[in-house]
Amino acid sequence: MEFFDLISPLFVALVFAGTVVGIVFGAVPGMTATMAVAVCLPLTYSLGLANGLALLLGLYVGGISGGLVPAILLGIPGTPSSITTTLDGHPMSQRGEGETALRIGIIASLVGGLISLLILYLFAPTLADFAIRFSYVEKFLIILFALTVMAALSSNLLIGIFSGFLGIFISLIGTYDVSNGGNGEYRLIPPGTEYWLDSGFSLLPVLIGLFGLAAILEEAEVGVPEGQKADDIKHDQQRKFSLSIFKGQLTNLTRSSCIGTFVGILPGVGGSAASILAYSNAKTFSRHPERFGKGEPAGVMASESGNNGLTGGALVPLLSLGIPGDSTTALLIGAFTLQGIQVGPLFIGNNPSVWNAMIFAMLLANIFMFVVMYFAIRQVARIVTVPKQILFPVILMMCVIGAYTINYGIMFDVWTLLLFGLFGWLAIKLRLEIAPFIIGFILGPSAEVYFVKSLESFGDLSIFFTKSWIAVLLWVLIVASVTGSVLLSRRHARDNGAD
Repeated sequence: MEFFDLISPLFVALVFAGTVVGIVFGAVPGMTATMAVAVCLPLTYSLGLANGLALLLGLYVGGISGGLVPAILLGIPGTPSSITTTLDGHPMSQRGEGETALRIGIIASLVGGLISLLILYLFAPTLADFAIRFSYVEKFLIILFALTVMAALSSNLLIGIFSGFLGIFISLIGTYDVSNGGNGEYRLIPPGTEYWLDSGFSLLPVLIGLFGLAAILEEAEVGVPEGQKADDIKHDQQRKFSLSIFKGQLTNLTRSSCIGTFVGILPGVGGSAASILAYSNAKTFSRHPERFGKGEPAGVMASESGNNGLTGGALVPLLSLGIPGDSTTALLIGAFTLQGIQVGPLFIGNNPSVWNAMIFAMLLANIFMFVVMYFAIRQVARIVTVPKQILFPVILMMCVIGAYTINYGIMFDVWTLLLFGLFGWLAIKLRLEIAPFIIGFILGPSAEVYFVKSLESFGDLSIFFTKSWIAVLLWVLIVASVTGSVLLSRRHARDNGAD
């Protein structure tokens, strides 16, 4: 089947529809790109492989990009990969620059998606070979590196590290699976809770609780404020947006996009690590790192170009190894399974027309995402004019629905939402760092598996230092990250003392 035989008006329409629906799912707190793909996956059986992938890839790109809307306007990341977007996007919105922050994020998303797609198309075989060279040792070290750079995002180095390891500790609750090197027994589970905690806490309810319910509880504590006035939004919208804000940011955009692509290639690391690494690097190399976290446009650029860079990179391990790069691409395997096709090393060579159709669908999805979001941004921005006493109950309802449906109707996920919502509310009072905690929670299980499998394979801790030049390079980056964090922390303390 030739490439052009796969491209039809229906194909283009499905990409467009998928992108729009994905944006909606990403923009509504509690609904993610993963959920959008999961809901629409059964439709691909009747659509055929190419048309089915067109719909799903549109959902993927739209869902990842749509997450910036609540992250900026509400301070609630619509997707896990939008966590760092809240750090600077929401402060910009609070000072009347919501539309500007959204436009910055949309353009950065387009740049990240296109750069990632270009790298994927031109260098997929080489990148796949490079990812194959990562053994359990290198995979563990890249996660350790992702955890150490979290210290750069924390107001206090020790609190940031503690929060990260607390997240890892909680992520290990559940059955110690034999396939992961365990003994199949329960661990860290209070007596009487084995039935609910057999598989630990699900990620999405935890994420919604920490970033959704906790914010609502915090607002309720001080009294629900009025929504932003329409006059303020009008003033923001009338302020001319200029591309000059991207002056001097080409390196940041390119570096962040490449980081997102590279992290996407590493199976299982995910969008959270991509955005956090891109954001950390942007802060490290910035001339004004003290502005990050207070409404710095470069932070929004780094986060959004990094997490959209993931969309192309995550397809490399999926198509070359049959291993999903993140939770959303894991669902794409279902589309291939429904059509009786197995992804793996021979997929691209045996299905060149389908491969080219996927690249074209990704290109269309990025273009449609930009056009839809950029030119409808004024209407999207008006979501903050909705009175909070109306908006918060709607958000709470969507959070509960999202938590309940992600695992096909498990009530314990709603209790998880409540538990971690209360934890997030208390964590703010205790001055714990939420971002390191959630990154530790996401990456903890993978880190454990890779660590145990490394010891099973090589039997000696020295292998983590001598396995390969890649391992040595990662240790250099880890040491540099910790050293840089210590120096930044001391400089911050010194500056505060001088004040």
